[in-house]
Amino acid sequence: MFHLRHLRFSPPYLNFHENLKLCLTKGHLDEALTLFYTSNFSHTQQTYADLLHACARHGRLSQGQALHHHMLKNHNPKDINLYVTNHLINMYAKCGSLKYAHKLFDEMRERNIVSWTALISGYAQYGKCEESCGMFSEMLADFHPNEFVYASVLTSCDREFGKQVHGHAMKTCFDAYTYVANALITMYSKNDDKVVCKDDTFEGWMVFKFLKFRNLVTWNSMISAFQKRGKWKEAVNLFSMMRRDCSVGFDRATLLSIFSSLSMVRDDGRYSIAECLMFCSQVHCLAVKTWFISEIEVITALIKAYADLGVEVSDLYSLFLETRGRGDIVLWTAFITIFAERVPEESLRIFSELCREGLSPDRHTYSIVLKACAGVVTNRPTLAVHSQILKHGFENDTVLANALIHAYGRSGSLIESKKVFDAILNKDIVSWNSIIKIYGLHGQPRDALKCFAQMNVAPDATTFVAILSACSHAGMVEEGTEIFETMSKTYGIVHQLDHYACMVDILGRSGRILDARKLINEMPMEPDSVIWSSMLAACRKHGETKLAELAATKLQDLDPKNSLGYVLMSNIHCSAGTFGESVDIRNQMNGFGVKKDPGLSWTEIGNRVHEFAAGGVRHPQREVIFADLEELVMELKGLGYVAETSLAMRDVEDEDKDRELNHHSEKLAFVFAIKHGESKSFGAIRIVKNIRICVDCHNFMKFASELVGREIIVRDSNRFHHFKDRLCSCNDYW
Repeated sequence: MFHLRHLRFSPPYLNFHENLKLCLTKGHLDEALTLFYTSNFSHTQQTYADLLHACARHGRLSQGQALHHHMLKNHNPKDINLYVTNHLINMYAKCGSLKYAHKLFDEMRERNIVSWTALISGYAQYGKCEESCGMFSEMLADFHPNEFVYASVLTSCDREFGKQVHGHAMKTCFDAYTYVANALITMYSKNDDKVVCKDDTFEGWMVFKFLKFRNLVTWNSMISAFQKRGKWKEAVNLFSMMRRDCSVGFDRATLLSIFSSLSMVRDDGRYSIAECLMFCSQVHCLAVKTWFISEIEVITALIKAYADLGVEVSDLYSLFLETRGRGDIVLWTAFITIFAERVPEESLRIFSELCREGLSPDRHTYSIVLKACAGVVTNRPTLAVHSQILKHGFENDTVLANALIHAYGRSGSLIESKKVFDAILNKDIVSWNSIIKIYGLHGQPRDALKCFAQMNVAPDATTFVAILSACSHAGMVEEGTEIFETMSKTYGIVHQLDHYACMVDILGRSGRILDARKLINEMPMEPDSVIWSSMLAACRKHGETKLAELAATKLQDLDPKNSLGYVLMSNIHCSAGTFGESVDIRNQMNGFGVKKDPGLSWTEIGNRVHEFAAGGVRHPQREVIFADLEELVMELKGLGYVAETSLAMRDVEDEDKDRELNHHSEKLAFVFAIKHGESKSFGAIRIVKNIRICVDCHNFMKFASELVGREIIVRDSNRFHHFKDRLCSCNDYW
């Protein structure tokens, strides 16, 4: 800690300046100001300039204003020279008082290039693009820009004006200055307009390529430019070139860009995931050797890169254990985020450890944890996190309330979602979109439409995806069509791929296959895999084999590794009794190395989640479960349940088809829950399934709900099914 007692004492006036300079050099502005105001000397304009410069550097507007008043009180304003006035303008501009800085500028009797630079850079610093560019244009009438003016205006201008500045810099040869070139590279890379993405990257690369003298900022700017544009290969190659061909070294910014680039890696032929993983390990070693690994942001970027490259959860957890002792809430949240996407239960466990460590979660941490809660079987974790949110005073936080709506809804608690929504004081567009989506997922389209009608904010594109999806699941063709048409006419929202996908689904599910095909033909953009998969599912439901083959071909072309097209076509042939064609499709799948996702289901008993695979191959008690299931099926048949054997995948005897259907994963999970779960007083039986529930299992659950006298909630890959008293919330339309 620096104190006035550290200052030197000897010849008064000379010693004053030495001590003042010492304070400012060490960054102790308060001590310097104390020394200034307590001295009895008549201060020179250089002293004022030094102090104003320090105020600008530290962002201390009030102290700078006080100095300005002191100077006006003790000096005639006409005697204040250009040098000090420039420092005044710079101080006001850097501290955000741009209006007053401009006022001083307008009152100046004379100006130089520094005067213009101070105001231009101030506007640029605070993102005032129009003002900064306007000042630059005005300046050209009287002064030639220097490298600092060029760099300042380039930091704030848009691409079009930036190209003009670039042209002017080329005419004056300032484009060869490293400082200006760095600003040009950054300017070309920061524009978010996807239409000009390639041009921006190319122009930035041309600046880099022809620059004779490059520094670390130059390399970092170009690597960052590639990374921001998703050009991870180019970013990685440039880093390798940087390490091989020059001696500028690297810093924290370099590592952040590289790790972020590696998070974008896709196995597309030029580099394999394994090669990129090896490269990531090598950069990791460099970070360890240079101690940059001790910085939280670097560790966070590293673990995200490893996670996105497919590193096993166990290895990521080992890295977490290595770093947790020196991590803050940012690092913990980063790990929670990674596990929330891949293993939600592990994410919740880390959150529990965070709380035990005494760290205080912030609103971002809570929002990520709630995302993990949305991926688990029951609403128990959501209830626990909700209580923590209330305990820490975030009850009026709209962002967290929106996350709670989603978490409760995705874990099967529509009632709790509605309670949270009703309690929000300031509902934003995300609040309305979230509750509309949850109503749709739970088969409550009328409530979704009611919310849509009650919205007190303007709907956006996401709103219409949610409401159209709700109409699709309920067979509300007329309502969905009307909403689709009013999007552009009433609300001015352009139809996007997601909206067309919903409409294709609405028309296809209802049997209007030709109308759905007509809509696809009339789309102003190319249909994606989601649209063709919706079309294919509709064809399967309504037996349209010819159009199904077209949709399947399109789907396989767009997403060749997706098994959906093959499986649905195989099912279509099975339903039609053409088992030879079904077998051919399965063989084709095997030949292309395409694997069907196995049917998996989960249910929670006590505090443990149990997983079941089709056929029971994943559970140690499979034989006992099979026996219990056979007994249950006999009881259900007494109530009228008949297995849908036409859906079996092979041409086999009816008895074998019954056995195959009985061993579907959700049935095994249900029987296990009935046998080992809590009594009916504990409410609904909850099951999560990773793929769409089949017709036979749907019928099974309806009869089972009547037999056991309890609600059964099944969340499949598309929606929730609430079974009660032999009825389902979807009204058998899914």
